[in-house]
Amino acid sequence: MNAITETKFNFPKQKSFYKGKVRDVYNINDEKLVMIVSDRISAFDVVLPKGIPYKGQVLNQIAAKFLKATEDIVPNWVISVPDPMVTVGHLCDPFKVEMVIRGYLSGHAWREYKAGKRTVCGVAMPDGMKENDKFPEPLITPTTKASVGHDEDISKEEILKQGIVSKEDYEQLEKYTRAIFQRGTEIAAKMGLILVDTKYEFGKKDGKIYLIDEIHTPDSSRYFYKEGYDERQKKGESQKQLSKEFVREWLMANGFQGKDGQAIPEMTEEVVKSISERYIELYENIVGEKFVKADANNVLQRVERNINDFLVK
Repeated sequence: MNAITETKFNFPKQKSFYKGKVRDVYNINDEKLVMIVSDRISAFDVVLPKGIPYKGQVLNQIAAKFLKATEDIVPNWVISVPDPMVTVGHLCDPFKVEMVIRGYLSGHAWREYKAGKRTVCGVAMPDGMKENDKFPEPLITPTTKASVGHDEDISKEEILKQGIVSKEDYEQLEKYTRAIFQRGTEIAAKMGLILVDTKYEFGKKDGKIYLIDEIHTPDSSRYFYKEGYDERQKKGESQKQLSKEFVREWLMANGFQGKDGQAIPEMTEEVVKSISERYIELYENIVGEKFVKADANNVLQRVERNINDFLVK
């Protein structure tokens, strides 16, 4: 199966190239960014050895739909989606914080809570909560953006004190974050889902704030199924999730958590195919539309051709 795990393109006026865990990003003349969402997959901060067919298309198309659905709230970086795996957008100067927002006590916030802490990123959490309970109000728990290693929790006070973001900009980022999360929550509810938590990244261009990168994808967000949520909470059962958690669970079941000396389990054709099918299922559940597979023949040539066609317009 034809999965893209690496690109080595050379576009007209290309200034630089950045390879992230999943995305390949090309800087065009310090004006535009070409972001190719590859089929690489990472878990526990490790890129796994095999690509997952259609994963890049799934993530790129979910992000494109949600960016379109929130453009009345905040301008976003997108100029065009010239290929199912590609977004071309404005080159912005990114803020060095990620705006994490949590509607429910899950994941990292729950681990802190379980350890006895009642604040996360300087924000108070009520006593007497159980894992996956809904917060009275969504909490914004920012992190610093690490170029290497893990992002670190940081409070609003510390962000302002260190001058990472100005007070005026930070308050605007918080407003945008709450409004986009509210919109995402409403869209998820129509799909029978709960948007549990997510993260947003913002940047600035010509003094204007833009929403950048991806939003509301299963890689950047956690979803629960709405049906049966209350019942599972009452019984203390774990919630049915819609995220890439299933990949982490498969790795853990096979003795891998990204620690030194641990070997990544073999990714057989069957495993790769099942992960690909799960990503397509995620798309259909989150977007509420049938997933249409892009042409899988000569994917690299198709991607390169579509980008070049757009850039020379």
